[in-house]
Amino acid sequence: MNARVSGAQPSPLPDRIAVLVSGRGSNLQAILDAIEDGSLRARIVGVFSDKPDAPALERVEPALRWSASPKAFASREAFDAALGDAIEAVRPDWVVCAGYLRILCDAFVERFRGRLLNIHPSLLPKYPGLRTHARAIADGEAEHGASVHFVITELDAGTVVAQARIPVLSGDDPDTLAGRVLRIEHPLLLAVLRLAVAGRLAEQGTTTTLDGHALFTPLLLDSAGALRAPDTDAPV
Repeated sequence: MNARVSGAQPSPLPDRIAVLVSGRGSNLQAILDAIEDGSLRARIVGVFSDKPDAPALERVEPALRWSASPKAFASREAFDAALGDAIEAVRPDWVVCAGYLRILCDAFVERFRGRLLNIHPSLLPKYPGLRTHARAIADGEAEHGASVHFVITELDAGTVVAQARIPVLSGDDPDTLAGRVLRIEHPLLLAVLRLAVAGRLAEQGTTTTLDGHALFTPLLLDSAGALRAPDTDAPV
């Protein structure tokens, strides 16, 4: 694993990213495209799934794929231990949950704590868990969006690094709102990963830091795809 020092210059070698998926893998594809076009200095070293037939797996070569059905294991903890062993074997700097739909057990989270990121389709702390779009519409929210956060043992409760926001329109249903949120998830996740692989982002205990300074309020994604602090127009 590359050494991580707050405020340090990027490692001479691209950071190694492991990606967890359960579905189509559109966020994974966004990462792959950004690596290919040079806008994200990283390398995918493995794609891991709890669904052997997940379409996302087809987006990478067979040597990078790992999948297993949780039903083949005696317990959730046993599955997560096998998953963790497979991830550890590829020596990732970062582990990214990109549409991974299983709740990770505490032992897995602690194993990768500090390098485990998740993208979630709501403006956390609102609407952790599932059915986020339907819940936002039912509550009459004027605004919805996506969040990237560090993963801790409590569900969707880790420090939020950054968010992207969109209005909830009068004609929205859960599907249309989900589609619009997905379109902002991709640039949001990539913007956070650029901070991560540049050595600018870290989790220290219960505190998330950016360039060595505590991050108390989530960064916001602007219309140009840049992250900004809420009280300034200057990109981070």
